[in-house]
Amino acid sequence: MSAAASRGRPGFPRHAEALEALGVRGRRRALMPRAGRDFSSNDYLGLASSELLRAAARAALDRGVATGSGGSRLLRGNDAEHVALEEEAAAFFGAPAALYMGAGFPGNVAIFSSLPMQGDLVLHDALVHASAHDGLRLGRAETQSFAHNDADAARDALRSWRAAGGTGRAWIACESLYSMEGDLAPLDDLAAVAAEDGAVLVVDEAHATGLYGVQGQGRAHGLDPSVDLLSLHTCGKALGGAGGLICGDPMLIDTLINRARNFIFSTAPSPLDAAVMRAALRLVAERPKLREAAWRNIAHAHEAARRGGFGAFGTQILPVLIGDDAEALALAQALQARGHDVRAIRPPTVPRGTARLRVSITPNVSKDEIDALFADLADIRKAAA
Repeated sequence: MSAAASRGRPGFPRHAEALEALGVRGRRRALMPRAGRDFSSNDYLGLASSELLRAAARAALDRGVATGSGGSRLLRGNDAEHVALEEEAAAFFGAPAALYMGAGFPGNVAIFSSLPMQGDLVLHDALVHASAHDGLRLGRAETQSFAHNDADAARDALRSWRAAGGTGRAWIACESLYSMEGDLAPLDDLAAVAAEDGAVLVVDEAHATGLYGVQGQGRAHGLDPSVDLLSLHTCGKALGGAGGLICGDPMLIDTLINRARNFIFSTAPSPLDAAVMRAALRLVAERPKLREAAWRNIAHAHEAARRGGFGAFGTQILPVLIGDDAEALALAQALQARGHDVRAIRPPTVPRGTARLRVSITPNVSKDEIDALFADLADIRKAAA
């Protein structure tokens, strides 16, 4: 115990004051145990707790796959399961090569800190993920944002940069499905912008992998093949496991291996995780009924939300805009008390004044449970009015 704490005062008063200020604004966060019906996870195909992946894990253990890697990939940590997963992922996603990272967040940090070079320009959607921003801060390229989902704004920014003397490579970064907005990027339009300039299109497929595409390959699969595409597919959402897969040109993958500090100096992901993700990719490719079941629930949720007066939605993520931070938190807590695990999303995760309830639809709930959620939300809001 610190001397300050033993005298009855917090040992870190400035930190305590900052946390108290967050609480006053309705923005203080806390870890919560899982409880209630799942309306908050990203387990879009219901694989995370499935017997399908448990069986894959048991089979991998039975054939001797290790639970730990023992070191970085550049030391002794490069397991045959990592290599096999990368080969299979590249084939599944239609990419020349792939690299397995510990999660999607370090994947984005690796991409943006290591690949765009000095003199290059990274144009990114204004709502691109925090992990991309962290990578950009570590990188050497110039950066500019463009208005959310506005390909014309991206084109104008790129032309202005060229007119001002920009001579490097351009990189256009977006998410294919935005996790807090629940909307879809205009990928064909952004690919056209990239093609006009010879830019690299960087697409974070975190919330589309497994659920979108002919076999769940994501929304960027099948884009104009003349465009240099770099995609990131996280494994901890629809695929039900852990890790992140960066897919793209072998030269870029080789550059990451040689320059991405969080790849070079990190212990490699568990070989067991890699083995389970190999099984997940096979399941997604071979069992379309997984996606069909998910989409039946999503369509039902869209109709239930419309009937309840909450607006029209188009994806598995239904953001119910509230505005005020404290009100969003109070609504989430009221729903949790009725057995619905819904979370309030507040700044800085979303822009100020746009606090919301993020409702995520998975196969982990029934249609009756979806109906009950929106009925309870309408009832709670009516009582609070």
